Amino acid sequence: MKVRKQVTVCGGAIFCVAVFSLYLMLDRVQHDPARRQSGGNFPRQSQISVLQNRIEQLEQLLEENHQIITHIKDSVLELTENTEGQPAILPHRTTNGSWIVPSDGCPSFLSVSPQDCQFALGSKGEKTDVQMLDVFSLLKFDNIDGGVWKQGFDITYEPHEWDEDPLQVFVVPHSHNDPGWIKTFDKYYQDQTQFILNNMLVKLTEDPRRRFIWSEISFFVKWWDNIDSQKRAAVRRLVGNGQLEIVTGGWVMTDEANAHYFAMLDQLIEGHQWLEKNIGVIPRSGWAVDPFGHSSTMAYLLKRSNLTSMLIQRVHYSVKKHLSATSNLEFMWRQNWDPDSSTDIFCHMMPFYSYDVPHTCGPDPKICCQFDFKRLPGGRVNCPWKVPPKAITEENIEERVKLLLDQYRKKSKLYRSKVVLIPLGDDFRYDKPQEWDNQFVNYQKLFDYMNSHPELHVQAQFGTLSEYFDAVYKKTGVVPGMRPPSFPVLSGDFFTYADREDHYWTGYYTSRPFYKNLDRVLESHLRSAEILYSLAINHARHVGMESKYPLSDYSIFKDARRNLALFQHHDAITGTSKEMVVIDYGVRLFHSLRDLKRVIINAAHYLVLRDKETYRFDQSSLFLEPDDRRLNHDSLPERTVIKLDMSPRFLVVYNPVEQERLCIVSVLVNTHRVKVLTEDGHTVAIQLSAQWDSATDMTRDVYQVSFMARLPALGMSVFQLYESYDRHTTLKSEVKIYLHGRDLTVSKRETFSVKVLESSTDDFYIENQHMQVHFSGLTGLMESVRRKEDQHEQKARMELLIYGTRVAKDKSGAYLFLPDGEAKVYAPKEPPVVRVMEGPFFSEVVCYYPRFQQTIRLYNVPGVEGLSLDISAMVDIRDQSNKELAMRISTDIESKDTFFTDLNGFQIQLRRVFKKLPLQANFYPMPTMAYIQDEQFRLTLHTAQALGASSLASGQLEVILDRRLMQDDNRGLGQGLKDNKRTCNQFRLLLEKRSTANKVQDSRPVSFPSLLSHMTSMHLNHPIMAMPVMSGRRGIPLLRSFSPFSAALPCDFHIVNMRTLQSEDISLPSLEAAFILHRKGFDCGLEAKNLGFNCSTSQGKLSLNGLFQGLDIRSIQPASLSLLFTSASYNFSSSLIQIEPMEIATFRIRLC
Repeated sequence: MKVRKQVTVCGGAIFCVAVFSLYLMLDRVQHDPARRQSGGNFPRQSQISVLQNRIEQLEQLLEENHQIITHIKDSVLELTENTEGQPAILPHRTTNGSWIVPSDGCPSFLSVSPQDCQFALGSKGEKTDVQMLDVFSLLKFDNIDGGVWKQGFDITYEPHEWDEDPLQVFVVPHSHNDPGWIKTFDKYYQDQTQFILNNMLVKLTEDPRRRFIWSEISFFVKWWDNIDSQKRAAVRRLVGNGQLEIVTGGWVMTDEANAHYFAMLDQLIEGHQWLEKNIGVIPRSGWAVDPFGHSSTMAYLLKRSNLTSMLIQRVHYSVKKHLSATSNLEFMWRQNWDPDSSTDIFCHMMPFYSYDVPHTCGPDPKICCQFDFKRLPGGRVNCPWKVPPKAITEENIEERVKLLLDQYRKKSKLYRSKVVLIPLGDDFRYDKPQEWDNQFVNYQKLFDYMNSHPELHVQAQFGTLSEYFDAVYKKTGVVPGMRPPSFPVLSGDFFTYADREDHYWTGYYTSRPFYKNLDRVLESHLRSAEILYSLAINHARHVGMESKYPLSDYSIFKDARRNLALFQHHDAITGTSKEMVVIDYGVRLFHSLRDLKRVIINAAHYLVLRDKETYRFDQSSLFLEPDDRRLNHDSLPERTVIKLDMSPRFLVVYNPVEQERLCIVSVLVNTHRVKVLTEDGHTVAIQLSAQWDSATDMTRDVYQVSFMARLPALGMSVFQLYESYDRHTTLKSEVKIYLHGRDLTVSKRETFSVKVLESSTDDFYIENQHMQVHFSGLTGLMESVRRKEDQHEQKARMELLIYGTRVAKDKSGAYLFLPDGEAKVYAPKEPPVVRVMEGPFFSEVVCYYPRFQQTIRLYNVPGVEGLSLDISAMVDIRDQSNKELAMRISTDIESKDTFFTDLNGFQIQLRRVFKKLPLQANFYPMPTMAYIQDEQFRLTLHTAQALGASSLASGQLEVILDRRLMQDDNRGLGQGLKDNKRTCNQFRLLLEKRSTANKVQDSRPVSFPSLLSHMTSMHLNHPIMAMPVMSGRRGIPLLRSFSPFSAALPCDFHIVNMRTLQSEDISLPSLEAAFILHRKGFDCGLEAKNLGFNCSTSQGKLSLNGLFQGLDIRSIQPASLSLLFTSASYNFSSSLIQIEPMEIATFRIRLC
């Protein structure tokens, strides 16, 4: 206190001296005799000129005085900070020029329980009967003509096989409704879907033997909102008596390649919650006839949502043939990592080409098409095989029954039970009453004949999907959901998909990457908004301020959840819709992103207030500015520029990750005179960098300020920014620009050191405390990474590649990747401009190519941020024709023919490159990561958007960045990909040393990232949000940091969501939230690194009692993933939960 007084007195004295000096200067101007005398000899006009000169002198003196006062203020602040904890040690340079960033003084450790390492070793569990990786190794993929079943084989049977045990036939009418594809979601509803559902209500009521199944809840909800209470009651009756079945129950039939498990689960919850509240439906069976390949993640989500059975369709034709030949089309689908059978779900695979009627009754489409009664002569749809259907009459019924029953019997021979499933439908079927009549009346005649002739040994009927599965369970003598005797157990996934010849559907893994990235941004914002809203509303309730908090924000969640859910549709996130439909999806995502930023700001506003009584919600004026803005749905975000003056500008920085985060915060400001203070007034060191408009032009009046911060888990820290200069704590970055002989002018600012190298091609490097990253002086692209701790230099040569498409026959399109051979190196005519920036907190290399701009940034910070390379690739190929741009990293890692990709951000799947397959067949979806490894090292490419990836040669990782294709690929879209956007793909590259490599473990089809890798992915996909208090606000109340937890979570736990559930009023919140946790599986066999925070594991145990700081848990109830099933509440004396590795668990919680 004594020191503070001394500083104040000193500062006051300096101020008084300055004011007195100003007075003397003014007095001298007024009373200088020489000036007065000379002035008297001029005429009146000259006197006016003298007066103007004196005014100008006064203005100059005032400006000088302003600068003096500014320096005085800076000096006082410096003196104050010197006494109150200005950093004693700032970042400094060593003799070799590298920057050293001192520790922030917070101890951190990594403590992993040895028991938690056992799971990844995989000592438990049995080998499954069918492992898909083994199947791919076994198959020849020879595509031999199978006769009427082109992609299969001739099926035979004995006439008396069913004498003792008659064949049961379930014909399942369905209509596949895409929520956007050729038309927008609303247009499809207006033109077709509403009529399908209206007809369903009438036609099912006419005959209790009729059945229908429906899966897309997005359409169903829109229809429900437009029908009256009588029709709603009729729907409930049809569901109740088993005529109408809701299958899967998700908002959409989700894509399974590009979608992240957060969004896959969220759309399932959205559909299931609506069904429960409005109809009382609990789905039992999954139905996925159109996703382009199938992921085991979806099987897991359905299983943990308490569905007992599922159906899939789009699987490689050679795989279907193999499973048909071995009677393995029905199986228990088990997760690769499952040590027992707890994840098993009964799965039915459709055997033939498509889910339309010609390919579902049996192996011969020419015959099956004759039993699609929508194609009766006179209609608009006919049979391509030139034999039309015939209406069933007494004269032809015997012949028709024998023809159809032969197909039923042949199809049943592919399965192990004497129960056969016959789907009856196609895209947007049953929109006309006449089709309902034609199908149902003619089929009922066929069934009546079959069932009345016992010598046929068949029982046929309309059925729902669950009725079919129930019949299989009954026939095999097991409880629904259990494994029937002798049925196989299968593990693995069903990528990649080919429907014919070498037509592999691997293009859509990358198609329209701009929107794949926007999808992931919206996911992160939705999760952040859900969690912050749940915390804010409960904190407000805790102190009796619920009425002052904007509960209306909850209504935003309805649209945001549903818009994100809609985009998971298998023609949306896949990039396989018409251009106008893509715009419709994009606008929905854009509006929801904008609205969620408001929810986040409102919650952050409340949570960082020191005195909650000062909280005032003003709908017309937000308390905080968003961290960035987008002008429209197809524009890249523009970061907020913070305008500074002498008054403090407060900055709230949010960490969306559930672990403490040591990171670099970067914001844009309007002045190079910047000082950053912590919440309690301590000055922090900053790195001041130029902002660039182009390769050689600095942005005027915009500067980047970066500083190191330790952010609380899922919490917020508060900082103050001033317009003030402190040469001790302001560390300016230095820039080198390599022009490579190009005649370009470099704009410079006095603030920064810029060195222009006109023609140098010398290699160079950037470094931090962990590594040196070396770059080619010619290309500006990365060449190698040297680990400082062991001086091992790992080759990591980056190349840009171009794929063309075939010249003849079929060409690449939105779905298919059909390249014209191996990729060619991208070699533009002009060499790149390369800009190298070095600073204490981060250094970066930016290379500018035509159509491509890459930034590789290396953070100089301990822990997660500093252990990987941050890569952004700006791609703009709008002037190209039939080109696909790829990025390849070549290393000397001996990965051979093996690499790994994730499935939906949930789990890792081992992949093999098969030379017997065409190049395009060896690409796989990469939603969040891909890696290669040998006994010594693992190299992981983390991604912030789903893209297609491969490893076409040992030591390589390759990713397709964007595709521009001028033609349709004949899969129904009718367009190429010509609406490309300027797209920024974001990655993190992580090199890890393997401390223990086990050949037996490496040969298993399952693998796990390290804890460091998991955290790297989290940091990439959930970036911090830096939100300044709105400019011009007066009377800002006291702010403080917010930390939601009273104790750290185990570092293998991830909070998937904390989703406040709706009340009876759909626009208002209830008192409950869905608290969803994922315990991640991880590999301890990689070198343990200090993650920069206190990281420990607990064998899956977590005490919820007292977890939330300032809040108590009133109740907690375990539930199925989508909350339709609940168990007994936990005992609150301990409130200890335990989650097994890899499992996701949902709890209904009520806080108070």
